Amino acid sequence: MSAQAPADDYFMYLGTYTDHGAKGIYAYRFQPSTGKLTSMGAVATTPNPSFLVVHPNGRFLYAANESNPAIPAGKDNYVSAFAINQATGQLTFLNNVSARGGWPCHVSIDKTASTLFVANYATGSVASFPIQEDGKLGNAVTVEQHKGKSVNPERQEGPHAHFMVPSPDNRFALSADLGTDQILVYRFDPATRKLTPNNPPFATLKPGAGPRHLAFSPDARFVYVNGELDSTVTAFAYDAAAGTLKTLQTVSTLPAGFKGINSTAEIQIDKAGKILSVSNRGDDSLAIFSIDKTSGKLTAAGRVPTGGKTPRFFTLDPTEKFLFAGNQESNTVALFKVNASTARLTPMQTLKDVPEAVSIVFVPVKH
Repeated sequence: MSAQAPADDYFMYLGTYTDHGAKGIYAYRFQPSTGKLTSMGAVATTPNPSFLVVHPNGRFLYAANESNPAIPAGKDNYVSAFAINQATGQLTFLNNVSARGGWPCHVSIDKTASTLFVANYATGSVASFPIQEDGKLGNAVTVEQHKGKSVNPERQEGPHAHFMVPSPDNRFALSADLGTDQILVYRFDPATRKLTPNNPPFATLKPGAGPRHLAFSPDARFVYVNGELDSTVTAFAYDAAAGTLKTLQTVSTLPAGFKGINSTAEIQIDKAGKILSVSNRGDDSLAIFSIDKTSGKLTAAGRVPTGGKTPRFFTLDPTEKFLFAGNQESNTVALFKVNASTARLTPMQTLKDVPEAVSIVFVPVKH
């Protein structure tokens, strides 16, 4: 069963930072028909599993162990593999391998489910790793070091790879680099798991944007990138044949007149390709945009407070009936009901027993 297939109930796994009391990966049992959540506590003890991804077969989970306290900043950190008991939700550690860079902050899986991509923030590098049949990770096949800097002397003094994801057709892999204001594009060979720079090798955002994450439209015609540093979303037209990006539009994620300090974090699009959402850390809200499916351009459609401080991550559940927002600095996860026709979010409850939740994934329960 696919990890995103409809199901009666799911295990919801939460990645955390473990510097202030969290133990590692936490889990809930989630019932979409009612919105009921049952805490399972910590299901894996591992340092700073900040970003999680689930194998499409629902049997394995991978974590970026970001900034392991036992390893000096800038030195090698690692990525970990776990087996999922699909009946109980418990995780069993399989292995870990060097991330081949400092502070791995994002992981994703290619469309053949044979390769794990990793973005390393501190050292500004990306890497590809083989996923073996037993779920374990092999050592890196390709490591690509980003180069350059941009206009923000504190955050853009060098490259800072923040995100890496395959294109929908699996021919390319795109990486957002906050430090260089670039979306780097790599050709990807699933047979060898190798990455090679595309021609041209990158698209550029406005100086100081600080690209963090990106999202493809469901039809793969457009790519949307949130600027962490300037609180924007940039829309690109995407040429799937060439793997190239052309800028269409840049819009603010903040309400008119906002005067405080803000940075964006997560960006997501619903399955219908109608609604794009971005989390604001500072305004502590989700900025909502409607998408013109013909032109790809965005129109502001409101904002929703996340009910906590610093919403680093949010996601729709697999049914898209609910949205979860992880408020990192208030140690809460807010649950919202989604109105399917209007996309309006209605607050339902707040989970208060997961410290510093920073990513959320779902796995169907196997009865």
